[in-house]
Amino acid sequence: MPGKLSKEQRQKRIQDIIARESVSTQGELVEFLRHEDVLVTQATVSRDINELRLVRVPVGKGRHRYALSQSSGHGDVKGELARLFQNFVQDVDRGENVLVVRTAEGHASGVALLLDRLRRDDIVGTIAGEDTIFVVARTTDEGEALMEELHALMLG
Repeated sequence: MPGKLSKEQRQKRIQDIIARESVSTQGELVEFLRHEDVLVTQATVSRDINELRLVRVPVGKGRHRYALSQSSGHGDVKGELARLFQNFVQDVDRGENVLVVRTAEGHASGVALLLDRLRRDDIVGTIAGEDTIFVVARTTDEGEALMEELHALMLG
């Protein structure tokens, strides 16, 4: 009989599903959960994906799948961020203290998550869409320095 699980139980099921299945979209994840008789909305799955810090990783031929983020320590975050910037960031632009980072489609949230994990005082916060990230720097000067740093990451 279909039912509701606690948030913790539901998120454990999501982790189990993405560990064994190639799940590319939130809609697919909702369907996998429904096949396991878990009633859930796409909005709930979206929140769970953010809370579980799932990232979309490339699997070839333009396809992606959800995976658990492997980053844990601060050094890991910097290395992973450099890798993502070199592989998926296409442009970095700035207007005063707001930077706009353009990524390959589907990679903005993963890059923004790692920027957030840096927990830097010069970054107030990020907002990510599918292929664009707004990064708010604390000041115009810090925005300029951050843009230079992100450009360097992008170029390797």
